[in-house]
Amino acid sequence: MANDPLNGETLGAGDDWAAALSEHEGSGGVQAPAFAEFGNTSTTAPSGNQNLDFLLDIPLEVTVELGRTSMIINKMLQLTQGSVVELDKTAGEPVEIFVNDKLLGKGEVIVVNERFGVRITEIISQADRVKNIA
Repeated sequence: MANDPLNGETLGAGDDWAAALSEHEGSGGVQAPAFAEFGNTSTTAPSGNQNLDFLLDIPLEVTVELGRTSMIINKMLQLTQGSVVELDKTAGEPVEIFVNDKLLGKGEVIVVNERFGVRITEIISQADRVKNIA
């Protein structure tokens, strides 16, 4: 190839490449690159507590599932105000608690100051939580 700088056949602006290549070949071959040594700098990595504090500010979405059901579109379109939808859980059965759509555990519904809440009665094992992540 006429403009191939590796063959030494260059035209015009390619002369810089030829000069660099001949300089490199005349110096005895390949040289190892020189890197600056890393020394002790005044900035240090954050400690474990600082990393944990950073994670503590991440918001999570907590969802409590009272129950589920499935219905055909025709039945859904017939729902009106005051309609009752039967769920798959019985009264008193534990509700499921999800964190970011991953099952965390089970609990019971309570009322505190006229607001619903959940008392956690069971947290799933760490092995089961890891299985649910995938």
